[in-house]
Amino acid sequence: MNQSNYRVRRATLDDVGSLVELWKSMHFGVEELARRVTEFQVAEGPEGKLAGAVGLQIAGRQGRIHSEGFTDFALADQLRPLLWDRLHAISANHGLARFWTQEQAPFWSHCGMVKAEGEVMEKLPVPWRTSSGGWLTLKLKDDIDEVISADKEFAMFMESEKQRTAKALQQARVLKVIATIIALAVLGLVMAGMFLLLRRNPHVTH
Repeated sequence: MNQSNYRVRRATLDDVGSLVELWKSMHFGVEELARRVTEFQVAEGPEGKLAGAVGLQIAGRQGRIHSEGFTDFALADQLRPLLWDRLHAISANHGLARFWTQEQAPFWSHCGMVKAEGEVMEKLPVPWRTSSGGWLTLKLKDDIDEVISADKEFAMFMESEKQRTAKALQQARVLKVIATIIALAVLGLVMAGMFLLLRRNPHVTH
């Protein structure tokens, strides 16, 4: 059966029964997931029967892909791309900046998700840090906090440059005034000297 025979949509309360059976087969925590059923995207066949599902938990501008499951894993290769497209559409609607997952199927690495290490792990939302195991992540767009921080730093730099330029101009004006005063003082001394010279030696003018 090809992909066009499947439909992917958001789970509703009507899907709880089918999802519970799926989660039990995957040995997931049924009670916890049942309370968050609307986090799930489901793939259903032409007869409306559940074929697979995956959860997307959102925290701020981060999305955690979790609890992937299929009624028949032989269909996984067909259904994962459909679910992935659906997750991307949701991320765009919510303005998500980054995906996270602890799913280990090779598909997720093929989608561009890489092992989260070092400074990247600091971006992992605190509520998810209690989950043990390796994390994969994919940056979807620049994090708004990083953009705002960069903008603030640039604004601070420009303000600093503005203040430095204003200070330099003020110093230049002060120096100009001092130079003018000195020039006037020298001119005054020269004129005073000439006046005294002419007064004492009137014959100089003849």
